[in-house]
Order: sequence, then C-alpha cells, then structure tokens
Amino acid sequence: MRLPPIAPSDITDEQRELFDAMTEGVAAKYSSFITRRDDGALLGPWNAWLHDPALGQAFWGATQAMTKARRIPDPARQVAIIAIGAHFGAAYEIYAHGAVAISQHGMSEARIATLAAGERPVDLDDDEAAAFDVARALLRGGPLPDPLYQLAIARFGQAGTNELIYLVGHYCFVSMTLNGFAIPVPGAA
Repeated sequence: MRLPPIAPSDITDEQRELFDAMTEGVAAKYSSFITRRDDGALLGPWNAWLHDPALGQAFWGATQAMTKARRIPDPARQVAIIAIGAHFGAAYEIYAHGAVAISQHGMSEARIATLAAGERPVDLDDDEAAAFDVARALLRGGPLPDPLYQLAIARFGQAGTNELIYLVGHYCFVSMTLNGFAIPVPGAA
C-alpha cells in the first residue's frame, strides 16, 4: 500500500468534509466487506482519494452518481464490475463486489471465482450476460460493436445502456486507483 490509511484523528481541515461524506456514504451502502480499519481510517479507493481531497471530491461525486443510477439490475452491475476488476487484476474491487454479489444477490462462490478468473460464467441470466459482454468488449478497446450496443439497448434501454458504458469507464478508473496505489484486500497487506 503506497498511501497509508489516514486515521480520523489525523484528518486535516481540507480533508474533513470529504472524509465525513465518504465515511457516511460507504457505511450506508456497504456492510458485506471491510471498508475501514478498526481506528476508523478508510480503506479501498476512498483512502487514496482522501490523500488528494480536491480531486477526491470529484471522484467521490462521480462515484455517488454511479451509485444512485439504477437503470440496470444490480446483479448485472456486479457482474460487470467484477469482470472489470478481473481484467485489471484489482484485488480489492473483486473482493468488495464479490462480497456484495454474494451477500445481496446470492451469487455463488463458484460464479465469483469464474468472473475473477476473467471468464464468463455459464449461469448468467440475460441481463447479466449482456452486462458482462458489453464490459468485456469495451475493455478490449475500440468502439463497442453495434450488435452488443443494440443488445444493451434491448435489455436496458438507452438510459441503462448509457449507465452501463459509464459504469465500465468508472470502474476502470477505480481499478487504476487500486492498482496504482497498490491497495490490497484487507488483511492481505
């Protein structure tokens, strides 16, 4: 880990607003994986963003917007996010969203392992399969092939397709944050 977690007692005035917002937002959304140290320091990408609060505020805002968007089913979102994490080898992303997929959507450990290996599970429903295929195609680079774009439109509508494309881009960014700062899975450091 290249940026040490910042204990609440060490938060600067410049970091306070962002720390409070992220702490509240993360606690409200995620209870199925470790997001904080015992002393209250944030882990994951949130700690990195806290080290640069001017940029971190913008990143947190984009994250909040993506969290509020609910145009595609959450299981499909989780499949796409884990596929993105696997593509980049972002361990914390796979850990966190694997835990969400299991605890909130009953996905099997075998499915999460298949996604983490960068493979397409055979038991995806139509929405999950579309999200996986769109994410994988975008991760290869170049324009999204028209048949996949049309499939996403058919499954999720225009607004949902927009959300899926933005989601892929956002979690590519989250993966880069995790990898660039060598952010580990809690307990693996």
